[in-house]
Amino acid sequence: MTVEDVRSRLIVGLDVPTVKDAEQVVNELGDTVSFYKVGHQLAFAGGLDFVRTLIAAKKQVFLDMKLLDIDNTVAKGVENIAKMGVSMLTLHAYPKAMRAGVEAAKGSGLCLLGVTVLTSMDNADLIEAGYKDDAQTLVLRRAAQAREAGMGGVVASAAEAAAIRQIVGNDLAIVTPGIRPQGAELGDQKRVMTPSDALKAGASHLVVARPIIAAPDRREAAEKILAEMAASSSS
Repeated sequence: MTVEDVRSRLIVGLDVPTVKDAEQVVNELGDTVSFYKVGHQLAFAGGLDFVRTLIAAKKQVFLDMKLLDIDNTVAKGVENIAKMGVSMLTLHAYPKAMRAGVEAAKGSGLCLLGVTVLTSMDNADLIEAGYKDDAQTLVLRRAAQAREAGMGGVVASAAEAAAIRQIVGNDLAIVTPGIRPQGAELGDQKRVMTPSDALKAGASHLVVARPIIAAPDRREAAEKILAEMAASSSS
């Protein structure tokens, strides 16, 4: 595949404190990047209005809100988010919440993603939180539940992507954060993988934040990741 072919599969996380910072990132990346993630940090600093700006500029947006609440509240939230025109939205992968979200998103084109286990968590973290299953067991159960609920895909570590793909088939998206190019610092991520390995494992979309956002030359960093993705997809 060419760089252009994989461009829509790279999602740059706008994990910055202000809309002004986000605007600078988007301006520096220009037409190199077409897909952005907006999470809690930016959303609560005026980022939801900025989402509309991105969409008006023909960018795709992954709104990472990780919704979880009673069914009606999730449904009403999904309905309003669908009207914004975002491409992807996260819910925690609890079956009732997912079913409510899927029903609310019908006909909108919004891809709902079930968050399985956060990539900052390992088995020890799950035990501390009261779970009896290890990370992979819990991820695979939630992936199966997401498929059964009619979700558009899941969010998981690329380390579990191959096993998830066996469960969800080829149609569902597998969006993988915790992507780190070779030699990059891990930060607070614990279950990570390189862009090339993530795609080979079955990931459909890669979320990359710090390796691009914190780079001295953001455009160059993004271009290198896209080149690695293209080379991996061709091999």
